Amino acid sequence: MKLFVRGLFACACLFAAVFFTGCVSPSQNPSPSDNSKPRPAAGTQIISPADAAVARFRVGETVIVNFSGSPIAIEPLEGPITEDGTITLPLIGAVYAVGKTAGELQNEIYTNYVPKYYVRLTITVKSGDRVYYVGGEVKGGGRELYVGDTTVTKAIQSAGGLTDFANHSKVWLIRASNGQRIRVDYDKALENPAKDLPVYPDDQINVEKRLF
Repeated sequence: MKLFVRGLFACACLFAAVFFTGCVSPSQNPSPSDNSKPRPAAGTQIISPADAAVARFRVGETVIVNFSGSPIAIEPLEGPITEDGTITLPLIGAVYAVGKTAGELQNEIYTNYVPKYYVRLTITVKSGDRVYYVGGEVKGGGRELYVGDTTVTKAIQSAGGLTDFANHSKVWLIRASNGQRIRVDYDKALENPAKDLPVYPDDQINVEKRLF
């Protein structure tokens, strides 16, 4: 009988211990792995602030590619990224550049050349000066530093705005990537952002003079 009573008492103690342990709140008993924190969905790439600050190539930006280390001299390439996001290189043709860092583009070009065309080759990739040009009937035209996304009206305002003799309906945007001339109406672009075209590095903006 005593053994039965002792066993019953032990079971009661064990039940009480389990019950009170389960009632402890998370704040009272923190766990090393906090499952309450939101987690990124599967397949999501986590980008650190340092990675987000890395400069990546854009349409119109000048890319400079230098070749060395080969017994055959290869002329360096310097030119803008075209509207389709590519640059064209000897032998390998078009290589997509938009959105890549200089190091990423450098590695891709290397793997396209070595060992298919060259046994040894050193490649360096860098960006040219990021600028655009504003001319014609603006108050302070010239070479403008491209520091981020901009548009035709913003570029003109950065150049001091239009002169009193400017033809507001004949503003020309000349693409560096293909030489395309696009006519922009300054006043309509101010009213409707959809008509305010983006300006890319090395593009030119020219404002015509009105006749009267």
